[in-house]
Amino acid sequence: MAAEPEEQENQLSEAQIAVHWREEETYPPPDSLIGQANAADPAIIERFGEDHFPDCFTEYADLLTWDTPWDTVLDTSRPPFWKWFVGGRLNASYNCVDRHLATSRNKAAFIWVPEPEDQATQTITYQELYRKVNEFAALLQDYCGLATGDRITFHLPMVPELPVAMLACARLGVIHSEVFGGFSGTACGDRIADSGSRILITMDSYYRGGTLVDHKVKADEAIEAARKLGQEVDKVLVWRRTPGQYASKSPMVEGRDVFVDEILGDYRGKSVPPVSMPAEAPLFLMYSSGTTGRPKGCEHSTGGYLSYVAGTSKYHLDIHPEDTYWCAADIGWITGHSYIVYGPLLLGTTSVLYEGVPVYPDAGRCWRIAERLGVNIFHTAPTTIRMLRKVGPEEPRKYDYQFKVMTTVGEPIEPEVWRWYYQEVGKGRAAIVDTWWLTETGGFLGTTLPALQPMKPGSCGPGALGIHPVIYDEDRNTVEAGSGRAGNICIRNPWPGVLQTIWGQPERFVDVYYRKYCADPDSKDWHDWPFLCGDGAVQAADGYYRILGRIDDVINVAGHRLGTKEIESAALTVEEIAEAAAVPAVDEIRGRVPELYVALKPGLRAGPDIEQKVTAAIEREIGKIARPARVWIVPDMPKTRSGKIMRRVIAGISNFTDVGDISTLANPEIVDEIRHFVQGDKLAKGEVPRELSPQEAEEIRNFGKTE
Repeated sequence: MAAEPEEQENQLSEAQIAVHWREEETYPPPDSLIGQANAADPAIIERFGEDHFPDCFTEYADLLTWDTPWDTVLDTSRPPFWKWFVGGRLNASYNCVDRHLATSRNKAAFIWVPEPEDQATQTITYQELYRKVNEFAALLQDYCGLATGDRITFHLPMVPELPVAMLACARLGVIHSEVFGGFSGTACGDRIADSGSRILITMDSYYRGGTLVDHKVKADEAIEAARKLGQEVDKVLVWRRTPGQYASKSPMVEGRDVFVDEILGDYRGKSVPPVSMPAEAPLFLMYSSGTTGRPKGCEHSTGGYLSYVAGTSKYHLDIHPEDTYWCAADIGWITGHSYIVYGPLLLGTTSVLYEGVPVYPDAGRCWRIAERLGVNIFHTAPTTIRMLRKVGPEEPRKYDYQFKVMTTVGEPIEPEVWRWYYQEVGKGRAAIVDTWWLTETGGFLGTTLPALQPMKPGSCGPGALGIHPVIYDEDRNTVEAGSGRAGNICIRNPWPGVLQTIWGQPERFVDVYYRKYCADPDSKDWHDWPFLCGDGAVQAADGYYRILGRIDDVINVAGHRLGTKEIESAALTVEEIAEAAAVPAVDEIRGRVPELYVALKPGLRAGPDIEQKVTAAIEREIGKIARPARVWIVPDMPKTRSGKIMRRVIAGISNFTDVGDISTLANPEIVDEIRHFVQGDKLAKGEVPRELSPQEAEEIRNFGKTE
């Protein structure tokens, strides 16, 4: 059946909308960086050109130690399920730890900084990391009965025990799945069930914003949620934030829960030989929000993924073994996996781990840490940069540190915020590496080489080494550079870091990332299988890309992708709610925040108690990170005649921007009623958003496309 006119209009590509912005000036790489850079020779760009694909990526693979060399660089026999470095065997834990002992056993692998400033910083050398990883691997193997191919779920905050657990699993060939510590127990349970984990590793508590948060309480919620989905958890291993002191109110369940520090003594001094794994064997699952309620378990390989994060860490982040590097992200997200744990350890560098909030107890905290520890590479998200700029715009001047490279990750950064980051944080002497990529991609897709390519505020840059992006319109026509038109950005070629599949959902994997632009479903030629990234973008005449935001029903909150269906499903657990629609609202600090519109079941009256129940349900089902900025109870939703809620209309209302053509709605009169209610309330409370940029306005107008 043909789509209704309204639905057809909503499906128009961003490629058919002109995008205008002021072309920003470029900034040259600092002279001090060029002489010492890993990528200082312009020939590297040619080496990774399309004419040298896929063999160019052997330069990344050669950064690893292989037990058995590969015989096939890229196997394309079953597209789009690409296999990299087939025939090769290696172990991730060995590559991150063991092989550095001969030269760097006494060097710091991690420096852990607790949030309370009166608590001691902990330094973990490569030798100590080796011991901890082996002892914990022995525990997992013996006490938990885990073996190669099993799955295990972590629900851990930013503590050293998390990378230790990851590397212990990698040593055994056990597939790890870390759930962001800020997610609720229910969200953790959903991921336990999807992955088929029977072991959960958690912690009693951690510090956040000056408060000792009870974290173990979420474990009981997780296990109950998993049980409802048919997955039983046999054991819960609980680390204590302070050894010997239990800070949770959640009782330990006899026969199921155990304190790790009480049983770890049985494995002191134990060593576990690293299991040699095929290159294509899964290393970990990282769950990403989708536009359906079920999260996507992105399955990342061993050989391909490790090669890609090692190469991008070396050349794009310019990490050297002698550097002190700080990625102020969370290991619960892909940035932390790739560029806190695996990438830096593969290169044998020293990394800072910080437990808490970057502005606690004040806006100088990050710069005090950088000064004290001699950090020279700093990696964070635009949300953090905006926050630091707002609460302490001149704080960096007070501290004697100097970064050589500063990275931004997770979402586009506004040019004015970029300039503050460059001038104030970098003191005008550091290169900014603005990166664009996804959970699914394993590592960077768009970015600059810091010593070779100029920086441009607001643009991530060209494709990363070996990455060949293209912007398509809805009919697979290429949107040319410099045309001023936007479209759907895709990657034309496979690369080693790309996810292998969605765990347990291979059909969804093909549908989400490849179906739309596949030229020939029967083709085994990789040219016919471009990867749909899910972001809108525009390319300037100089080849640099500017990312405009999501083209699906995913809201990027502080760099974290939250599926609208997950938020809406949580709201619908409240018995009074008949319908729910989540939309993005522009926010000065977090970039975007979710606002939620709900309609009640017949005969019920709106009230703050229902709003509170909805917010509580979302926090319970997903976590505080998904808490809506506002819950609007409306009499009805704007809908097409077929009953589809038009999210772009209410997104326009929330953001005080154009709602577009509403003439084909089944109930166009509801739009003015909702606008009067929502905007009137915001005006009365002084919550009118700033004027949206052209790109933001187009993002809002196009919100509501789905997988």
